[in-house]
Amino acid sequence: MSQESSFIAALERHRTTFSVLENHLDEADRLLNMTLKALKAGGKIIFMGNGGSAADSQHLAAEFMVRYKKERGPLASIALTTDTSILTAHPNDYEFESVFERQIQGLARPQDLVIGLTTSGQSENINRALKAANDLGAATVALTGRDGGKVKDIAELSIIIRCDETARIQEAHMFIGHWLCEALDDAVTSEGLAQ
Repeated sequence: MSQESSFIAALERHRTTFSVLENHLDEADRLLNMTLKALKAGGKIIFMGNGGSAADSQHLAAEFMVRYKKERGPLASIALTTDTSILTAHPNDYEFESVFERQIQGLARPQDLVIGLTTSGQSENINRALKAANDLGAATVALTGRDGGKVKDIAELSIIIRCDETARIQEAHMFIGHWLCEALDDAVTSEGLAQ
């Protein structure tokens, strides 16, 4: 396969995945309302993921804290994937499966929203952290893929990108994340939520 045909093939798989995103309008609206509810209550948005989803978590937390398009104050958010001391100490002393669960137990509060990104829905460290957040009374969202995996039965809201290709799922997750940032820009500037 030539480079050109391989590029077109990847682009077509991207288009196929994105062509069904409008099926998630109600879920996207619910995600926005859950995010606004947390921020209005003085809570924070907590992101987490593994690998590429860890990078996406950090990207979104940065968009919240800094800005997306409009000038506004910071929106309280954190990615649990940025502290290398915790990410290495906890698995060394305990296990990797509870690395996010432990942080949720220490940092999350009932007014917070915890968002786990997992393309498979099977990431044990994400699933355990979302369970811990549920136990604390925090709201929980999963951005996932494939058939939703185990996480679809744990998170309060699961947005499932029904695709089997990790890269395409992550692209859809970032579209949803960027849309959320844009919608929040409009909402917080009109409602005065940002600091």
